[in-house]
Amino acid sequence: MEKSIENIWKEGFLKSDALIAPKINNLYNQKSIHIIDRFKRMFRINLVLIIVFSILFLIVSYFVGIPIMGAIFFISLLVLVIINKSLLNSLEHIDKGENSYQYLKEFNQWIKKQVAVNKRISTFFYPIIFLSCILGFWFKDAQGVFLGKRLVHKILINFPDTYLIFGIPLIGIVIVVIILSLLAYFGGRIYLWDVNIVYGRIFKKLEELMADIESLRS
Repeated sequence: MEKSIENIWKEGFLKSDALIAPKINNLYNQKSIHIIDRFKRMFRINLVLIIVFSILFLIVSYFVGIPIMGAIFFISLLVLVIINKSLLNSLEHIDKGENSYQYLKEFNQWIKKQVAVNKRISTFFYPIIFLSCILGFWFKDAQGVFLGKRLVHKILINFPDTYLIFGIPLIGIVIVVIILSLLAYFGGRIYLWDVNIVYGRIFKKLEELMADIESLRS
C-alpha cells in the first residue's frame, strides 16, 4: 500500500537526513528563501526611500523658511535608517543551509527583535517629529518677524491676561505637552499599524508557511 503524500511529508520533516521527500523539503526551503528575500528587498527599498525623502525635505524646508524642522526631521530619519540598516545586516547571518523550518524560526525571531526595537524608537520618534513641526513654524521667519512672536502678539491683544512662560502662552505649552505624551504613549501602536500596512502580506505568508511545516512535523 503506497504511503499517502501527507505521511511522506511528515516523515521528510521528522528526519532531517531523510530522503523520503527531498522534493517537498526543497520546495519549502525555496519558499522560505523567497519570502525572506522579498522582505529584505522591500526593507532595503524602504530605507533608500526614507533617505531620499529626508534629503529632499531638508532642501525644501530650507527654501520655504523652516530649516529647523528640516534639520531635526533629517537627523531623526537618518538615525532611524542607521539603526535599521544595522538590523538588516544582522539578518544576513541567518544560515540558508539550515532546514526550512529552522530558517523560518530564526527569521521570525529576527522580525520580533526588529519590531521590538522600532517600537521603542517610535515612543521618541513621533514626538520628535511633531516637536520639529512646532519649532519649524514657530521660528519661521515671515517678513523679518518670527511667526511665534506674531502669534503671541495676537493672542495678547485678544487675551491680555494670558499667562506666559518664557514668552510662550501657558495653554500652548500644555497642549503641546499633552500631544507629545499621547504620541509617546501610542507611538508603538502607530508603528505596528504602519509596519502592518507595508509588510502585512509577507508576515501573513510567513505565518501560514510556518503553520504548514509545523502541522507536517506534528
